[in-house]
Amino acid sequence: MKILFSLFFAGLAVSAHAQDNFGKAFSQINTDVQEHSKAYGTLKSATETIGHRLTGSANGVKAEAYAFNLFKSYGYDVRYQPFEVESWSRISNETKVGAGSLKVVPSVALAHSPVNSAVSAGLVDLGNGLESDYTKDAGLVKGKIALVYLGVLPGSPAGTASLHRSEKTALAISHGAVGIIIINGVKGGVLLTGTASVTGKLITIPAVCIGLEDGMRLKEELKSKPQFASLNMKNFSGMIKARNVIATLKGDSLPDEKILVGGHLDSWDLATGAIDNGIGSFAVMDMARSFKALKLKTKRTVEFILFMGEEQGLLGSKAYIAQAEKKGELGKVKFMLNYDMTNDPKGFATSRAEMKGLFTSWGKEIVKIDTGFKNVFVFGAWLHSDHQPFMLEGIPTGGGAGGELPNHSGQFYHSDGDSFKLVDEQGLKNTVRYSAMLTYGLANTRVLPVGKQSDEDLKGFLRENKLEDALKIAGEWKWDK
Repeated sequence: MKILFSLFFAGLAVSAHAQDNFGKAFSQINTDVQEHSKAYGTLKSATETIGHRLTGSANGVKAEAYAFNLFKSYGYDVRYQPFEVESWSRISNETKVGAGSLKVVPSVALAHSPVNSAVSAGLVDLGNGLESDYTKDAGLVKGKIALVYLGVLPGSPAGTASLHRSEKTALAISHGAVGIIIINGVKGGVLLTGTASVTGKLITIPAVCIGLEDGMRLKEELKSKPQFASLNMKNFSGMIKARNVIATLKGDSLPDEKILVGGHLDSWDLATGAIDNGIGSFAVMDMARSFKALKLKTKRTVEFILFMGEEQGLLGSKAYIAQAEKKGELGKVKFMLNYDMTNDPKGFATSRAEMKGLFTSWGKEIVKIDTGFKNVFVFGAWLHSDHQPFMLEGIPTGGGAGGELPNHSGQFYHSDGDSFKLVDEQGLKNTVRYSAMLTYGLANTRVLPVGKQSDEDLKGFLRENKLEDALKIAGEWKWDK
């Protein structure tokens, strides 16, 4: 029976390929974006007039209004989607380390660290900060401060897993650490911020990031003599209101089926967040502009969404899910495209392998327009951006694939170096035009060959993609409890 159903849907997909002829619309989108894109200019304006876009801050409110007004100027019905968020911001932070007298080491507090914290304790090297490192440690970190590398240490065995900083912090807490120092992997003393909480709520221990050179020196010194650390910090945390911004393009023949095109508008406060996630969120706004400028019609409804609170725990996208469920409307969402630090894509990515036929058929049309598009197709599952809450509901997700960040900007992720000078105008235009074409295809294809995954299929899918451990650490594995 399953084989018959698979053949049936495959036949529908092939039929859809034959009937979908989007070349003319793709060409119109290409010309409009190449000649009239406003993404680069509006992002420049926002970084200059707003600055950072931290959720819950005055700047965050300004960013929400900026996006609302921009969508409105393009001719959209726009609405705010308010939600409650536990806002966190830094006040002061000092990290000292040493064998005898402690010396100050440059550091930055990781988000959702306690409001007040003053901890002094011995330092324990936990390597990559994985469960196996703590097992090998045999409980020595209890009552101590864990020293953990952010990614995967050079020289680690092939295939060593990498966890998010928040998951590494959760493991440190579960094994009794009273603090955690995370070593950034970028040369030159670059300090990285970001949340250390898997839930978006305050954690129980102070968490800081230090530079690569200081961290590797500490690891060496720990081999010869005990090292100690003191973590002193003050932060603010309190419940405030934030708002997603949603612009809607109503579908004509299938208005109750929704294609979501999202990216997070918020950023951290150390810089202006031009790369993370200005290039994604302002690309989404420019896709919306192009649809209106060209008066493009769609069968399905398209929602262009700017999420707030992504950096503090995917709060805006989780709020969208919760509110859609409450209204009984989550079933209307047929596909979610997410743009987070997307730049100059060379193809398309998706959580569903069944989309290969459609995605690559549209990609062939794009290659006719621009051979710089390589029609790459990637499928799988990954975490820690606004697609995640949708994927965990079994909703198909996707976005761009195969691109590279401009001007070696990856090293400035979540740091004070994330500024507008890193943005590449043509790379941003490429994100807009290719992604607008993908959006048009999803919104207008006669048949979408994927639907919501069943719980059992979703469970297997997440296991196949080796996400079970990370989701269990985060408390988001809903099976086998």
